[in-house]
Amino acid sequence: MARDPIVDEVRRVRENEAAKCGFDVKAILVASRKRQRRSSHKVVSFAPRKKLSA
Repeated sequence: MARDPIVDEVRRVRENEAAKCGFDVKAILVASRKRQRRSSHKVVSFAPRKKLSA
């Protein structure tokens, strides 16, 4: 199977970012949220769905 350079780059960046946080999931999420706040891109957050009654 041919290697996709874009997929390879995404995986490399993901590995580097995880390594910076010691592969700690909570630390990765904190770092991600900090990047989102610093970014000029709009971040979409959906409201929780209401549970359907039985």
